[in-house]
Amino acid sequence: MKVLIVDDEIDLCLLLKSYFTRKGYEVAIAYTLASGLDQLKNFSPEILFLDNNLADGLGWSMVPAIVRSSPQLQLYLISAYHPPLPQLPPGVSVNVIEKPISFSDLDLKLNHVNSERH
Repeated sequence: MKVLIVDDEIDLCLLLKSYFTRKGYEVAIAYTLASGLDQLKNFSPEILFLDNNLADGLGWSMVPAIVRSSPQLQLYLISAYHPPLPQLPPGVSVNVIEKPISFSDLDLKLNHVNSERH
């Protein structure tokens, strides 16, 4: 499976990339919202980790457009501060992960996603 991580914290991105690569995922990283949206189209991930406060915009504000264009995408919203969730289309659910990120929580969430896909 492919994972896209969109976050402006380079160290966090590299740590998550290492974590997911060890688990057998193909991983792409973007440090800006614009780059992340490009990667979303070109890389076609099954899982997206999207930070809210990015240098070029609020990532969570793009969630409605993202789920319309990629309805099967497993979406994880990450933020150090838990802002209100964006207005989501009916039937769409997202997972919110607060920083600092716990790898044991990630394992639980990913195991749940993988069990639903089988």
